[in-house]
Amino acid sequence: MSYLVIRPARDADVSLLHDLAALDSAAPLSGPALVALVDGEIWAARSLEDGRAIADPFRPSAEAAGLLRLRAQQLRAAAGGARPRGARLRRRLAGRVGAS
Repeated sequence: MSYLVIRPARDADVSLLHDLAALDSAAPLSGPALVALVDGEIWAARSLEDGRAIADPFRPSAEAAGLLRLRAQQLRAAAGGARPRGARLRRRLAGRVGAS
């Protein structure tokens, strides 16, 4: 069984992220980033600064990259005080039910 962990990139990950970018034929990420580790190895990463992602093209990393995108959206929403999608509609519907 494999384990997926999503966490913020650390200083110790910099060289690994440069290697991952080279594998992906992409420029290295800049600024804070999230990484997706599968069994302790970085398979994908996403910049929290510009949203750019890199992934290992030799591994099935699409799902890990998708989870990084979702987590980055959650962090942006939390930082901006935004409510999760659908919360406004649920609030309105709840208000109508109470008004009936």
